[in-house]
Amino acid sequence: MIATNIDLNNLVTLQKGLPPDWPGNFWWHFVIFTTITISAVLTLVMAFIYMERRVLGRMQSRLGPNRTGPQGIFQPVADALKVLLKEDIVPDNADKLVHWLAPLIAFFPVLMIFAVIPFGNGWSLIGDLNIGILYIVSIASVSTLGVFMAGWASSNKYSLLGAMRDIASVVSYEMPLVLAIASVVLITGSLSLNQIVQTQNIPFILLQPLGFLIFFAAGCAEINRSPFDLLEADSELVAGFHTEYSGMKFAMFYLVEYAEALALSAIITTLFLSGWKGPLLPPWLWLIGKIFFVFFLMIWTRTTLPRVRIDQLMTFAWKFLLPLALINLLITAVEVLALPENSLWLMIPINFAVTVVLILIGSKSLTVGRGRVEV
Repeated sequence: MIATNIDLNNLVTLQKGLPPDWPGNFWWHFVIFTTITISAVLTLVMAFIYMERRVLGRMQSRLGPNRTGPQGIFQPVADALKVLLKEDIVPDNADKLVHWLAPLIAFFPVLMIFAVIPFGNGWSLIGDLNIGILYIVSIASVSTLGVFMAGWASSNKYSLLGAMRDIASVVSYEMPLVLAIASVVLITGSLSLNQIVQTQNIPFILLQPLGFLIFFAAGCAEINRSPFDLLEADSELVAGFHTEYSGMKFAMFYLVEYAEALALSAIITTLFLSGWKGPLLPPWLWLIGKIFFVFFLMIWTRTTLPRVRIDQLMTFAWKFLLPLALINLLITAVEVLALPENSLWLMIPINFAVTVVLILIGSKSLTVGRGRVEV
């Protein structure tokens, strides 16, 4: 049984061997590593923005940014300065307080996710919680509240529709996403992210190929990555929930989108790609390299797949991903009970065969409209 009683000292341990209150007390530790977290997230987000533009440009036979700095590397910095210098305009009929609070409510929960992501054996910026994955699932949903606040406070029907779409997608895709996580937890027997990484002598993407695909698709839908970016569909909702935002508040929402992509990439890396494990290179460098690989997959899907309709979005969650997630969880439970602990490699051929069969059967039976809107 996993204990939920967490010693407060363990929440401020960066590395085994360091005093729990390093460099002197709880608050100094908190301030230092919160600053490190924010700086690392902002730096990686700018790298993500640059990478996405360059990769999209190459995949779509365009140049991409190539003027601001060598190969356009300073373009994200120039964009940030441009947005921050723009005037902040608030609609007359907007709820001023909620309109101002919404970007903050959306932004800070994303930062809190990185507090428990392990980047080495026993290392994390704030602490290794023994219920780390449960903490992430809980805190990640709070950002949705900020999006809904933005849509409601803007006094704009397009914004409200975009926010309601976000609520619908999060509620729908949270179920297959959590079931995919449960399959990983069944194998490891722990909710600790560090323990999940240490257990992966075989990367779980090989033991759980269907779980990886379900988690990737559901995660992209929750953070509104294409082809699931319906809450800000410019062809029908102008810009969705942040239509009435400008200046620094718009920049925060823009930052949240890429920070969520960064967080999702880090979680997928931890759960399915052995996290920080790897030969020769430092653990933190392996973690960052795998994070960028997962983000490349997100860019690839954005370039390849067209945006789905809202009825297709709901159908895909309830009629395809959810049944597959339930079947995957059941098969994983049977395998964990039936196979000896040192024979987990036998799950690789079994689960790959099951993945192919279930996707083929599911794709044949799934109806997603084909030109007509389903209700």
